[in-house]
Amino acid sequence: MLKKSLSLTAYLAVMIILGLVIRHFAINSPAGKPAISAAPLFNAPLTDIHGSKQDLSQYKGKIIVLNFWATWCPPCREEMPELSQLHMEYKDRNVVVLGVAEDEPAPVREYLQLSPVAYPVFIAENESADLGMHLGNDKSVLPYTVIIGTDGNVIGTFFGRINKPLLEKSLQILLPQQKLAYN
Repeated sequence: MLKKSLSLTAYLAVMIILGLVIRHFAINSPAGKPAISAAPLFNAPLTDIHGSKQDLSQYKGKIIVLNFWATWCPPCREEMPELSQLHMEYKDRNVVVLGVAEDEPAPVREYLQLSPVAYPVFIAENESADLGMHLGNDKSVLPYTVIIGTDGNVIGTFFGRINKPLLEKSLQILLPQQKLAYN
């Protein structure tokens, strides 16, 4: 009788542990996570490089490549020419690249005068970290790039330096009917 009771208890313990393990992986898997909404971006009136507040809801309905950067970040500066190329090549395909500088306005303006980019840049020296966190940057890493679909949900995120071919692969999923530049 004691043997049966112990084996039943062991069986129940194994089943409970198995259930908890399955629950953990279901919650922490990409399929189990809810989509990250870009609503905080569209609700954040950020300042452009000229000092004017901009309503970012003007970009709703577009595919957005959102890049968080800073002037003091070498990998951020290295990827900017490729982001500029991407913006120019895809702007007629409902794709926009947006830069969000986590920096003070003066150094951003000075840097962009020396190294201009083709895409809109916004300055969010204090709001940038919170906005990045809402959009998945739980590591506070720069550069940080977010791909936002036309539905306003985050499609992908990239910690650290990215490149144009990597971004084009992400865009290929969102623009399947169009031939992309790297093909």
